[in-house]
Amino acid sequence: MDLAAAGQSVAMVERGMIGGTCINVACIPTKTLVNSARLLKTMRRAAEFGITGAESPAIDAVRLRHRKDDVVDTMVAGQRKSFLGSGMDLVIGEAKFVAERTVEVALDGGGTRTISGTNVVINTGMVPALPAIDGLAGASVLTSESILRIEELPSSIVVLGGGYIGAEYASMLHLMGVRVTVIHRGAHLLGREDADVGASVGEVFSRDGVDVRLGVEATRVTRAADGTVTVELSDGGTVSAGQILVALGREPVTAGLGLEKTGVHLTPRGFVEVDDHLRTTASGIWAAGDVAGSPQFTHASWNDYRILKANLAGGDLTTTDRLVPYCVFITPELGRVGLSEAEARAAGHNVRVARMPVSAIPRARTLGQLDGVWRAVVDRDTHLILGAALLSAEASEVIAVVQMAMLGGMRYQQVRDAVITHPTMAEGLQLLFSDAFLG
Repeated sequence: MDLAAAGQSVAMVERGMIGGTCINVACIPTKTLVNSARLLKTMRRAAEFGITGAESPAIDAVRLRHRKDDVVDTMVAGQRKSFLGSGMDLVIGEAKFVAERTVEVALDGGGTRTISGTNVVINTGMVPALPAIDGLAGASVLTSESILRIEELPSSIVVLGGGYIGAEYASMLHLMGVRVTVIHRGAHLLGREDADVGASVGEVFSRDGVDVRLGVEATRVTRAADGTVTVELSDGGTVSAGQILVALGREPVTAGLGLEKTGVHLTPRGFVEVDDHLRTTASGIWAAGDVAGSPQFTHASWNDYRILKANLAGGDLTTTDRLVPYCVFITPELGRVGLSEAEARAAGHNVRVARMPVSAIPRARTLGQLDGVWRAVVDRDTHLILGAALLSAEASEVIAVVQMAMLGGMRYQQVRDAVITHPTMAEGLQLLFSDAFLG
């Protein structure tokens, strides 16, 4: 879009999701729904905050979906307007390479079109994976994308996978009144996190009524005539529900692109192979976002865009050593940045660990949101902050404070001794890095 606005000849081919995965089937619709779920939870607690008359709030599935669609449609319309306003050639259809830097597009309205360019960027993203579990393919299961199109909430659901996507949906659906069972083969939820962080998430889930099954996986899935789905487990047990959500990873969209005609190589996991400048193995062809193996977050893809924009103009930006935070929008939410304790120790750091219950933060008291734990990893020799995991209300905002401190090379003492507004959740960082909680 920027290149088109600058006068270059630019064509963008899109199969149909203007604005991509984030706006259409990921960040924007799901966080819109998470906000509604959290509001419902708050309303149910109204009496605790001295408010009466809100004792029986309930989800209206039609209005819920309407609001989600309205948010998405408004943002998609804005993206379309920006694309067309830039002067780019927006082509709706499905492209495949027929030669180096040349694609043939099966147009959405019929017919084909061939487009060539000096540079080509592959940004086809990822889609939900459906593992080869017996009976899964024929059981009319939901994925993280198709669940956004259902007309009404099920009374119960089995979530296969306790990673980031599975945990977010499990948390949200439970708050909406759905009976949720999570099947996760790992020893704790959110397997990439330190064990105590994942365990803390599991404790909150279990206490709130989510049935969490750890150390097991689905071996067979069947759908009965009445619509009930039954999942057989590796430990010999079974669980039944009205629906099943498969959240067992995502896979890059590279099949059918004709990459074999371009010299573009794939990694063993199926991603487009790129260097730290986002160049592929073929001259003039670049890749960005999820399909290039970048961290699977919109903000990482946005950073890829900045790198590509500079490098297409002859720049020399790289993805090396960039600090990419993320947030898991469970309730309470998990904000993460930098190294976990396990990663820090594996990298050879002399580690100190700070750990603090969220109930120690004054602002958490005023919010009435005491669930969670904050954790940070510090280098004992340099006093630099290596990473943090914040499980609490507003963690998605507070983690940016930690990220800025890390980018600025600040020692943990500088954060501890800073003058931070009281009472805020960010103020809790001063407690976290105090002698009382830093081991």
